Amino acid sequence: MSPQKWIIKDLLAVTADYLQKKDIDSPRLCAEMLLAYQLRTTRIKLYLDFDKPLNEKDIDEYRSLIQRRLRREPVQYITGVQEFWSLEFNVGPQVLIPRPETEILVEQSISLLKDKKDKDQTGAVSVLDIGTGSGAVAVSIASELPDADIWATDVSAEALETAMVNARRHGLDARIHFLKSDLFSAIKDTTQLFDIIVSNPPYIPTEDYDSLPPEVGQYEPRTALDGREGGLFFIRRLILEAKEFLKPGGWLLIEMAPFQTAKAMDLAAQTGFYEEQKVVKDYSRMDRVVMLKK
Repeated sequence: MSPQKWIIKDLLAVTADYLQKKDIDSPRLCAEMLLAYQLRTTRIKLYLDFDKPLNEKDIDEYRSLIQRRLRREPVQYITGVQEFWSLEFNVGPQVLIPRPETEILVEQSISLLKDKKDKDQTGAVSVLDIGTGSGAVAVSIASELPDADIWATDVSAEALETAMVNARRHGLDARIHFLKSDLFSAIKDTTQLFDIIVSNPPYIPTEDYDSLPPEVGQYEPRTALDGREGGLFFIRRLILEAKEFLKPGGWLLIEMAPFQTAKAMDLAAQTGFYEEQKVVKDYSRMDRVVMLKK
């Protein structure tokens, strides 16, 4: 008996049903993304080629990709890419997978910097991205503001390497200064001050870490997620230390969990460092970014 001849349409249907039974999130989307990756094509092209037969090699390798997903490895680590701010970024286990809510940091930063340029007419503006990871925030801001002076730091050398690859991928590597740094440690050796300091720091409470989905807790780098007790360790440090590196009137923007924003605002008020404070909601209408003006 000859082996079953699979066409794209049937293979996607069977795979999506199988993934659903295994409690994999977004089973149809997952099936499509992995098949598109295997065939070096796009999800749209899959639909245009619904009746195209598949060879045994592609089917076998696709099964291997599905097995990786069943072990709860994130799709983005399997394919090696994630879209953010309409740009593609290389990702791997050395960096956090960029999330849609982090686009709020980019959105607010660009708005503040464009407003400053319109008011001051002073030319270049300066940005520091603390904990850059894949470089998604720094590269996205650089793509929108061609004359901005952008700095990006991370404590992980592997993360910085990935960020530099992504900057080169989008032709922006000459525009971004990358430094290995524990928050501001390497910046202290410079005389640089910034109009905006932006950060998506580790903010998962250690006490909640074991309850994270396997895709996050078992695969993404703990150093980019674990914010210690209450998830506030790095948030607190940013609020206390950033003032030394902000220009007068400069802004500190920090992404955090919705339940942390009130505590962060209280801490900022107690310091007396900031003349203006506000919270910005994400696309799900949850408090997500605290903004503090020096």
